[in-house]
This record gives sequence, C-alpha cells and structure tokens, in this order.
Amino acid sequence: MDDTDALMSIGAFARRVGLAPSALRFYDDCDMLRPAYVDAVTGYRYYAHGQQARAVLVRRLREAGMPLTDVPVVLDGTREQARAILEGHAGKARETAASAQSAIEEILRDLLGERRVTVRLGGAELASAVRQVAPAVASAPVREEFPVLGCVLIELERQEVRLVATDRYRLAVRALRPSSFEGAHCRVLAGVTELKDIASWAMRFPDISIEVERQRVRLHVDGAERVLPTVDETFPDYRMILDSLPATRHRIIADRTALRAAIADAGHDGPLTLHTDEQQLILASRGPVISRLSAVCTGASVRIAFDPGVLLPALDVGVGPDVLLEISSPAQPVVVRSADQGSFTTLVMPVRDTSTDA
Repeated sequence: MDDTDALMSIGAFARRVGLAPSALRFYDDCDMLRPAYVDAVTGYRYYAHGQQARAVLVRRLREAGMPLTDVPVVLDGTREQARAILEGHAGKARETAASAQSAIEEILRDLLGERRVTVRLGGAELASAVRQVAPAVASAPVREEFPVLGCVLIELERQEVRLVATDRYRLAVRALRPSSFEGAHCRVLAGVTELKDIASWAMRFPDISIEVERQRVRLHVDGAERVLPTVDETFPDYRMILDSLPATRHRIIADRTALRAAIADAGHDGPLTLHTDEQQLILASRGPVISRLSAVCTGASVRIAFDPGVLLPALDVGVGPDVLLEISSPAQPVVVRSADQGSFTTLVMPVRDTSTDA
C-alpha cells in the first residue's frame, strides 16, 4: 500500500479515539489492535477510520479495569462469551468498589478538618510510593553488613520525584509527579523505618510540602512539621543497572491477582517455574504443574524460575489488574510492572531452574 491519504497517523488516530500513541503501540504488540498499514521503511503505523470503534471499545474496557487477558473475548468472542466476561468483571468491580469506598471513608474521617496547602506532593501518593518500594529494602541481617541497603533513595527533580530501594535481588522504582518544584535537582537517603513513619503521618494529608536543605529534610503541612533523618551513604547506581538491561525478548501479561494467588497457593518450598505455552502461563513447583493461567505471551516460549518469596512482594505492591513481565533471558533481571501504567517498576532476579537438573 503506497497511498496512506485515507489512513490516519498514529498520533491523529490516538487523538480521535482517546488513547495515547504508546498505548496503541502496546496493543499492537499484543495483537489486539493492529494498524491497518505499517510503512516498511519508516516503521510508521497508520490506522483506518473503520478501526475507531474497536479502539474506543478497548479504551472503555481498560478504563473499566478489564484484565487484558479478557479483553479479546469481548472484542472477538461470541455475544454470550462477551456477556459472561462482562458480568463477571462487573461483579468483581462492585466488590472492589465497596472495599475502596470503605477505605476512602476511613481516610476522609482521618482528614476531617484539615486544610489544603501549597504542596509538592500528595500525601497519599507519597505513602503509596513508600509502601511499594519498602519491600525491596534488604532484611535486617543484610543491613548489618550493608547499611545502605536498609535505605530508600529519594531523588527530587522538576519533572518527577523518584523513590528507589534494592536488596540486590530486587530493585523497586516509583515515580511521582510533583505539583510544584523550586530549586535544583537533589537526592537524599533515608532509613526505611523512619520513612515508613513519615509516610504513615503524610498519608493523612491531601498535600505535603517537602523541603530539602543541606541534606536536612522537612515535611510541612499547615503549620505542622516533621523532620526526616537522612543517612550519609552512597546508594548503588540503579540507573546503570536499568540502562544495562538487555533487550526484552519475551513478554508475559497476566491477571495480577490470579498469578499472585497461584504463587501463594504453591507455598515457598523451593523455586517456582514459570513456562509459557502459546497463550498460557504454566506454573510448576519442583516439577509438577500447579496452575495454568490465561496470558498474553509474545516472543518465543520461555521457561524461568523465581524464588516465590521474592516474586510475591513484587506482585503485591503492583498497580492495576494486570502484571507485565519483561524477560531478556532466564538468567537476567526481569522487569515486573503494570501492563499499561509505568510509574512503578520492579526488577526481580530469577533463580536456577532446578526442575530441569538431572
């Protein structure tokens, strides 16, 4: 096809259907929403007007929190299959909404009477970020030998604030958008215990102001102030770790809750093996298969093993209904993150797959 006049560029199509270009590329990779034409020379994607309805339906399903593994059934399945999936998801959504409403009402009771102030970050956002990265901090015995691994790195920049933690087997990075920023880039280290205490305090407030001066960190809320003690250590160069990751060769997208439940049911007795077989994710423990989950798998079939005690926390602190595993090889760190929300990323080290040993 040489004439693309009747087609829309990915940017124009994205604006028309309310999806980001990055989301359209992602759905293309998942074989869910293929472009009508891809220029063989430039690689540019073009979409037809007739694809708008499908794209809008994908967006609406994702906005409703539909797991990515169920979306193709609604798109391409029978009317009965689609109805069963939608009704099942609606039931789960009602349960989730009830739990969320209860939690929000409790938070609102705590916040009653508090005034909103000019801030850099949302208090609940900061607390959520601390909750997500804290499990990646090293255990007490490791901290005795490497005190810095008991700390969380806080990087403050104009575009985003990042919290980073690692225990050498996991690396967790959470990015937050500041509502305002003044001054130059800075970074501080804080002990995880002290940071958790500050987070518990901060989550009661809609907004907080963070002030850093000569490695002294103060948090202000409407006249109240808390000081966050800092640590004079050198944190590992996490950017070098991220930049040195090999290219992704395999992607696995699965229902996060279902995967977490399957791993928890398997227990922690030895490595857990994950194996892709077409559009299935097979979990095995010491050889026997313990679960089969629907999944969106791209790339060749892959077999990889994890310590359940390391993988489970990465799933527990994830966001969204789906989890995405990006794998370069069974011996390299695996990126674990939300399938379409990039603010929180975890690296998890695999272990040796002993089930294949003679």
